[in-house]
Amino acid sequence: MTADNDALRLPRRIFRGAAIWGFVVLPPLYLVPLPAQGAETYLGFVGCALVFQAVFWIIGGDPLRYRALILPAVFEKLVFGVPALVLFGQGRVLPLVAFFAAVDLVLGALFLVALVVVAMRNHGTG
Repeated sequence: MTADNDALRLPRRIFRGAAIWGFVVLPPLYLVPLPAQGAETYLGFVGCALVFQAVFWIIGGDPLRYRALILPAVFEKLVFGVPALVLFGQGRVLPLVAFFAAVDLVLGALFLVALVVVAMRNHGTG
């Protein structure tokens, strides 16, 4: 294995692991009863989140080449994780939702770690 592959092993694993996690936990959301109102929003959220799993997989294949997508990937994790945890703090969502929100925030933090590793590698310090 080359030095480049060694330096990018962590970002590759972070993004590929996130993609696998998402491909496992998101499809079952299509099987739950739809809300009485806002079904289109719910289905759109699940579908968009599934599309992003493909983006994570692609980033994981070559984090250096796709480094410009890493920051949007961080934001993808924040747009669910932060509001869901705020709503949990207000008693407006179930603990299970808070769990998945917390997982998203952890993944977002790991994506930032990956971004730093890739930036260091890109600037020749890694």
